[in-house]
Amino acid sequence: MTILHDLIEERGALLIDGAMGTELFSRGLESGGAPELWNVEHPDRVAAVHTDYVNAGSDIILTNSFGGTGFRLKLHQADDRVIELNEAAAQVGREAADASDRKVIVAGSMGPTGELLEPMGSMTPETCAAAFAEQAKGLDAGGADVLWIETMSHLDEVASAVEGARSVSNLPICATLSYDTAGRTMMGVTGEEAVIRLAELGVDAVGANCGNNLADTEAALHEMRAANADIILVSKANAGMPEWVGAELHYSGSPEVMAAHTIRQRDAGIQIIGACCGSAPRHIAMMRQVLDGEIEVPEVEFEVAVKRAVAKPRERRSARRRGGPAGASY
Repeated sequence: MTILHDLIEERGALLIDGAMGTELFSRGLESGGAPELWNVEHPDRVAAVHTDYVNAGSDIILTNSFGGTGFRLKLHQADDRVIELNEAAAQVGREAADASDRKVIVAGSMGPTGELLEPMGSMTPETCAAAFAEQAKGLDAGGADVLWIETMSHLDEVASAVEGARSVSNLPICATLSYDTAGRTMMGVTGEEAVIRLAELGVDAVGANCGNNLADTEAALHEMRAANADIILVSKANAGMPEWVGAELHYSGSPEVMAAHTIRQRDAGIQIIGACCGSAPRHIAMMRQVLDGEIEVPEVEFEVAVKRAVAKPRERRSARRRGGPAGASY
């Protein structure tokens, strides 16, 4: 049993936070800047984001360390500060969580390296594992409760990340992939394939985050649950579809849309639910209200699209049983 199992047993479905990047931009982060540097340069502003999500009702907050591997920090000439910046990220999150009058889990965010593994790229499994080991070491030292590998597309990179993290830390590990159209990641991984491989690796929770739209995320999670009835599943989808309004990018998912999504996911057996790009504390607050039964579930027109998407995994499995195609690879 882990801290995740204990809190799920106590509270039922857990609520995780929403987007970090857009919240930092609203507080002055410039386009192209490294959010991780703000953990030491403006820790008060990062802490304010965490606090807003805690106050909105989050049971779990993700640290400001998504791009915290040496591969990503090298783009900002900060690859020699991996442990420092990740430790600071966890410390800022820890302080915000501990200021709450209830238990809030601090999850150390670990995003993709941005590199491709051999033979498609030059990164080896060993250098990949070493990069995540360095990041995990900092997050663990800073007080994270869980290591949270997210927005992945290739299972081999996830496997290397898990290997690296375990070489330096005993913290529980969660891993989520990002699903696009046809219910697959950019590297062609299905929900079924992901949950089978990651369960074999012994991770504590598996799921989907970011992604093309709510329907594809829900479909991937439906496939994961069908393939594994017991593992903890995580849903952290984008707030609808991105849309350009003039020169600005907006997401179609209102708090009402995300609240309805929350209940669909809970009823589908997903134990940890939150939001990703395009979301804000107001989304999390309404998701909290519907989970707690304080308000009625909003009626949204999205339901039909989700039902159609959820049917896709069944169609793919039927095709495989018949010896037909398993669906296009993306």
